[in-house]
Amino acid sequence: MRLSEKVAQFQTARQVMAHGVYPYFRAIESDQDAVVKIDGRDILMLGSNNYLGLTNHPKVKEAAKDAVMRFGAGCAGSRFLNGTLSIHKECEDRLAEFLRKEAVLLFTTGYQANVGAIATLAARNMWIIADALSHASIIDAARLSFARTAKFKHNDVEDLKRLLEVHKDDDVIVVTEGVFSMEGDTADLPAIVKLCQKYDVDLLLDDAHGVGVYGPHGDGTAGHFGLTNDTDLIVGTFSKSLAAIGGFVAASEDIVHYLKHHARALIFSASPPPATVGAVLAALKIIDQEPERRDLLWRNANYLRDGLRTLGLDTGHSNTPIIPVVVGDAMDSFRVCRLMQDEGVFINPVVPPAVQPGQSLIRFSVMSTHTLEQLDFALDKIGQIAKKITFHAEVPNSDPHPNGLGPEGAQSVSEVPVESTGR
Repeated sequence: MRLSEKVAQFQTARQVMAHGVYPYFRAIESDQDAVVKIDGRDILMLGSNNYLGLTNHPKVKEAAKDAVMRFGAGCAGSRFLNGTLSIHKECEDRLAEFLRKEAVLLFTTGYQANVGAIATLAARNMWIIADALSHASIIDAARLSFARTAKFKHNDVEDLKRLLEVHKDDDVIVVTEGVFSMEGDTADLPAIVKLCQKYDVDLLLDDAHGVGVYGPHGDGTAGHFGLTNDTDLIVGTFSKSLAAIGGFVAASEDIVHYLKHHARALIFSASPPPATVGAVLAALKIIDQEPERRDLLWRNANYLRDGLRTLGLDTGHSNTPIIPVVVGDAMDSFRVCRLMQDEGVFINPVVPPAVQPGQSLIRFSVMSTHTLEQLDFALDKIGQIAKKITFHAEVPNSDPHPNGLGPEGAQSVSEVPVESTGR
């Protein structure tokens, strides 16, 4: 089959477009703040990962500008060769201090950080045991690693224990997220760490949505539980609380040294641009100096979640600033997002294969810069829409991905447009 024939068969997104409810690639005409402009209109942004509201902070923007003036627009090479600047090393040292780990290695994206860590460290005869609802970057990294993979039921420690017992004679890396980007729940990290120690296996924590949000200093889920020293690798991203783009792996100096010389995602990718790294350094400083941002974030998250539940909406097991609402039908999720935007509120849909068929969601993401009046406005709008569209979810199967670690590919109309966390 020629490529032209293959791509011509893909009509599902066009079908959604024809219904006038296509929710992707919406062009924002302003900065990423609590209110954005779309088609010249002010829209309340409740679909961004800008948890601490730092992407538009004057000090962050000034730091990005200063980095460009000092180092230029780009690095013209990989970290391995000519693309390591003094600002990269400064950021790695600062992150290591912030996360209380021995060393940090920067990657150009958070996606590459997972691929670089997992695909490099998991050898052909090892097992990767990951949460069944792991992010796509974890799934892809596992495939690239040549290791064998198994999954435990989402946040189910007993199922993880069962698999560790099965593979007690194998070399194993356990992988989980700290805060899950679709469900908005938190991993039972104390129980997972305890099992990893019992079976003497390594633990990789993808804390993309936890850094800046959790922890006594914003240092993430491991810091929140006091388990930083017991978590072998922490993978994170700059595209959430840290106001930029990029990723990192925090671990022992030996692990970071190994990754520097073996991770193809690092060696064969262009280096993070100076502006990005400068912005991250400024964001880290603000997180230290303005802890009230984290307090406001949690106030807003709890306020909106309680309000949604008061309306009778199902927010699942969310206990973080990521707040899903179960709708059920994928097309209804698209309709709700379209109606909310028409009413002045930006939210995101989450449909299969990111979730199980019949379990499609809409997802609210809260920022510290939202006001309670803005959240009341959103609650009023979603309450009105919920009276027009019945939010009803089918009973889920016990296994969201019965044929493997994650979704192998979209098959039905609803399975094509997938919510992305943009790592």
